[in-house]
Amino acid sequence: MRKSVVAVAALALGLTACGSGTDSGKGGGKDDTLVVGATAVPAGEVLTYVKDHLAAKAGLKLEIKEFTDYVLPNTALQEGELDANLYQNQPYLDDFNKSKGTDLVSVVKPYLPPMGVYSHKVRSVGRLPDGATVAVPGDTTNEGRALKLLAAGGVIELKAGAGADASPVDVSANPRHLKFKELEAAQLPRSLDDVDAAVINNNYAQDAGLSPARNAILLESAKDNPYANLLAVRRGSEDDPRVKKLAELLVSPEVRAFIQDKYHGSVLPVSAG
Repeated sequence: MRKSVVAVAALALGLTACGSGTDSGKGGGKDDTLVVGATAVPAGEVLTYVKDHLAAKAGLKLEIKEFTDYVLPNTALQEGELDANLYQNQPYLDDFNKSKGTDLVSVVKPYLPPMGVYSHKVRSVGRLPDGATVAVPGDTTNEGRALKLLAAGGVIELKAGAGADASPVDVSANPRHLKFKELEAAQLPRSLDDVDAAVINNNYAQDAGLSPARNAILLESAKDNPYANLLAVRRGSEDDPRVKKLAELLVSPEVRAFIQDKYHGSVLPVSAG
């Protein structure tokens, strides 16, 4: 399943590239504009707030390009079509660099979009029936994250030492005999009528009208959580003055307040670094 997800994304990249052009050597932007890739929610909304309310005063010209998957923003960044992106966490970035041969690095981690378990059939993970089907993301790090969330909720147990790339073979105890269905992350909200529960990334849940704080039957804790979203750039671009300005704005009191007021616990601001 994981290979098929990547193959579909690679095909999409080829189709996208045929219709794209660049205006300069810096992410396709004009003049000194910083071009940043993002998924729509929450990254795109946070960046739009920065662009509309903070960027001009800071002397930053910002262009936002939205993506609907997790592969293309990194590929476009590595190839120079973007100057930066905001949407992923450190375990995902590490795995992407390793598997794709990219050289992308984190600059700042402004917020945590907690992953959640959702269901149209039960109101808590403790009510999942024996033999229930649970849909999980089909990419390596998000599947590992999903399984860790289910383990934290007491639904399954993982083998000692199971890391960010945990898969169903690392499940050491499965008292409810859950069946795991691997799907592309973006497809998970649409699977809810066909499965007993689905573990859904925050941005795709919100895109589908789900509130992580209200609708999730199990939600990640922010404590010691390694999955905060990060602003990524190509190695060597960390000291770009435009990148530094955006990094400062993303962890500013104004952005923290925006996140708290808009998402009401469905996205959590975190400290710089």
